[in-house]
This record gives sequence, C-alpha cells and structure tokens, in this order.
Amino acid sequence: MMALFLRDLKLSVRAGGGALIGVLFFTTVVAVIPFGVGPDLNLLSRIGPAIVWIGALLASLLGLDRLFQAEREDGSLDILLMQETPLVLTVLVKCLAHWTATGLPLVLASPMLGLFMNMNEVAIGAVMLTLLVGSPAITFIGAAGAAVAVTLPRGGLLVSILILPLTVPVLIFGVSAAYAAVEDPAPFFPPFAILCAITLFFAVIGPAAAAIALKNSSE
Repeated sequence: MMALFLRDLKLSVRAGGGALIGVLFFTTVVAVIPFGVGPDLNLLSRIGPAIVWIGALLASLLGLDRLFQAEREDGSLDILLMQETPLVLTVLVKCLAHWTATGLPLVLASPMLGLFMNMNEVAIGAVMLTLLVGSPAITFIGAAGAAVAVTLPRGGLLVSILILPLTVPVLIFGVSAAYAAVEDPAPFFPPFAILCAITLFFAVIGPAAAAIALKNSSE
C-alpha cells in the first residue's frame, strides 16, 4: 500500500502540473474577486472565507478525472481489480495520494489568499483548518465520479457535473464553521464536527462506490 501511495503521489504531481496547476487556478479564482466587488476592504473580509472555500472547491475538481485514467490507459487497472488486496482499500490509498498531491497544497496556500482578501488571523486559521478537514471529502466524492467516467475518453467535465452537487454540504459546513469562528468561537464546534462527520462518511462511501463502478466498467 505504501508503494502504491508513493507511486500515485508521483503520478499526481507529474500529470498536468499536479499541485502547481491547482494552486495557480485557486489563486486566479480568488484574485479576480476584488476586481469584481471593488476595493471595499470590509466587504472583502466578510466574503473572504466563502470565496477562499469556493476557489478551493473548484480547484479540487481539477485532475479528478485522471484518478484512475493512468491505470486504464496502461492496463494496470485490470491488475488492481484482480489483486488479493481489497479494491476498496486500494481506492482509498489512491484517494489519499491524490489529496496529498493536489488538495494539501491548496490548504497550505489558503493563508496567503486569506491575506489577499483582508481576512484577520482568526478567519485565516479557521478557513485553513476547515479546508484541511473538509477537502479530503471532495476527493473521496470525486473518486466515485472518476470511476464512473473512467471508460470515457473525455470524462473530465462529466466528473465535475456528477460530483459538484454532492460537494455542496461540504461547502456549506466549511464556510459556516469559518464564519462561526470569526463571529463567536463558541458556535465553531457544531458545524466543524458535522464537517468532520461528512468527511468520514464519504471516506467510507466514496471508495466503496468507486470500487463498485470500477468492477462494473471492467465487465
């Protein structure tokens, strides 16, 4: 499993620019907002957590269609399906490797973009913490969509369309927890706990659904 994790980590970094493309897209989405809303620093600080979360969500969608595409193209997907290791565990490891290469850099880049949106230290810390907890759920959800579209030559748009509605709860509770931390630290825990529960839920459901889809695609 460790060898698979390191292999997928290298592939995720190399394919299409990996983390660099995601961070650049993330930065671009957040950077254009001040030009649209104007130089009102108070407004930017109020909408900052939501904008950073939306940018991270959209950036996380990049590259999800390639989660199983390399194995499909070189034929190693059949080997993964026939190996003794449970396919669900294999998919989980691949999801963790993909998030480490593409999702974790977004979390690390969020403080810089928070400063760009005139957010204070509490808001930046809350957004970074909620992204750290909530962004893996996007990858787990995306794994199911990527498995469904693995046989399609250009399934990137289809994957985004399939998983975007399912990521709305992650976005809602991530932004709610960030705003709660800014307004009053006491209400931060309930939405944050729900966000953790959503991630744990999709950590189980996502790889299982992806494994079923991959088995069906091979038949």
